[in-house]
Amino acid sequence: MGAQPIADNLFTDENMTALVGARNKQTGHIFFPLPLTPNDDIEPIALATRGTVWTYTVQRFPPKTPYAGPADPMDFKPYVVAYVSLPGQTMVESRLTGVEPEDVKIGMEVELTAIPLDPDAPADEQIMIHAFQPV
Repeated sequence: MGAQPIADNLFTDENMTALVGARNKQTGHIFFPLPLTPNDDIEPIALATRGTVWTYTVQRFPPKTPYAGPADPMDFKPYVVAYVSLPGQTMVESRLTGVEPEDVKIGMEVELTAIPLDPDAPADEQIMIHAFQPV
C-alpha cells in the first residue's frame, strides 16, 4: 500500500491532481469540501488548481484531536494555513508548503499539490493532504 489521501472524495484521481468540490444544481454555488449527505442536490466538480492567498495564519502548536500529525510539541513544525481563493469558484482552507511564513503575501499566486500529513512517517504509511505552493 502506498500513500493514501486522508479522505475519500478529496481528490479527483489517484494522482491527486485536483480537488473535488461541489456545485449546487439549483443555485450554481460551488463549495468545498463535498457535503456529508448526498441529498444536498449537488454535483461533484473538479476545482481549479491555481488560486491566490486570500488570508492566512501560522499554526505554531499541535492542533487538538482529530488532528492526526505529529502531536509531540518537540517534534511539531509550525505551518501556514491559508484560505486560497479559486477564481470563479470558492475558497479552500489549506496548508501552504514551499514557503516560509514570513514570505507569505496576501494575493500570492499558488497551485495545488499533495503533501504528507506526517513527513516523518514511513513512505508506505503516508497519509496525503491537499496543500498549495507558490507558483
